[in-house]
Amino acid sequence: MPFYHKLGKIPHKRHTVFKKPDGSLYREQLFGTIGFDGMSTNSYHEHHPTQVKEILGHKDVTPKIAVDTNLKSYRFHGFKTVPQPDYLKSRTTVLHNTDVNIILAAPTQSQGDYFYKNADADELLFIHKGKGKLRTHLGNLDFEYGDYLLIPRGVIYKIDFETEDNRMFIVESRRPIYTPKRYRNHFGQLLEHAPFCERDLRQPYELETNDEKGDFLIKVKKENQLFDMVYATHPFDVVGYDGYNYPYAFSIHDFEPITGRIHQPPPVHQTFETDAFVVCSFCPRLYDYHPESIPAPYNHSNIDSDEVLYYVDGDFMSRNDIEAGHISLHPAGIPHGPHPGAVERSIGQTKTEELAVMVDTFKPLKITEEGMAIADDSYHKSWIEDDR
Repeated sequence: MPFYHKLGKIPHKRHTVFKKPDGSLYREQLFGTIGFDGMSTNSYHEHHPTQVKEILGHKDVTPKIAVDTNLKSYRFHGFKTVPQPDYLKSRTTVLHNTDVNIILAAPTQSQGDYFYKNADADELLFIHKGKGKLRTHLGNLDFEYGDYLLIPRGVIYKIDFETEDNRMFIVESRRPIYTPKRYRNHFGQLLEHAPFCERDLRQPYELETNDEKGDFLIKVKKENQLFDMVYATHPFDVVGYDGYNYPYAFSIHDFEPITGRIHQPPPVHQTFETDAFVVCSFCPRLYDYHPESIPAPYNHSNIDSDEVLYYVDGDFMSRNDIEAGHISLHPAGIPHGPHPGAVERSIGQTKTEELAVMVDTFKPLKITEEGMAIADDSYHKSWIEDDR
């Protein structure tokens, strides 16, 4: 997280006596990353956050790979994933490598009798359909269509939905997810040319403090295993915290596209980065204004990265037969570009209403069995001229 935030009540100094009204101590926890060198938050709890009563067992959730080495472009029909009541059971991993999982989720109900913690990965949840509240041990965030929810690894959370028709595109990253370096000065402030600023990032605004003892089930993901752990106290017992490591929200509708006289390359759409992949937002924008510009993207070769594009809404000028919820995969090593006829159709157009999320990975992606179940196996032939 690029800037400081505090919520609730905290003592004047870190690692000092902080008493409850009855004279007993609040329990301090440093919630940090990268061995005390990364971003961190100091939180203060009603109880020790270390009280594990029981480990009930664990379940293997390793993605099952169907295509290990791939050089073929694919389209996946994301809305063909079957909705399920439970949030975790609804998560379908479509693409995978050792750095990232690309996941679709279609839960129909709020999380019930458990909390969830991903101990391996940051999670970036893009809300395609639905509305509700993300509840975490570091505060709550409201969400709706178009929101990115960035949940750092280790955050304990629940999701409460106000809707039944919910669709999410989830990027699960073993590498920390940050705002792009080139948008920030050496103090960490977002620069004037950045396509968003700090006021667009929504911080937790509501802190739940539950002073309860009992049996509280937390499902913890670690090394592709989902452990059922029972804690002796409510995980949302924080009375206050401050620091840089906490969940936040950003709406894709607040991304301000960068345009030019001629077609701009995909990095102008970058929204998040890691050292293993980047995330970009393609938003409604004016097209290029050179009198002879071609608005359609030019053919290009992804020699060093696989490109995943999740289509959210609008008219996708560069593609034929693309609908909301589709995912395209263009693997590294081969060129790709607009479908036949797209270049000609784009000339003279002045704007686009398209909305999409792109993930470019620096390691090849493997296709899972669940991904192949919703794959269009003939998509790679859609550039043949006779198919227009």
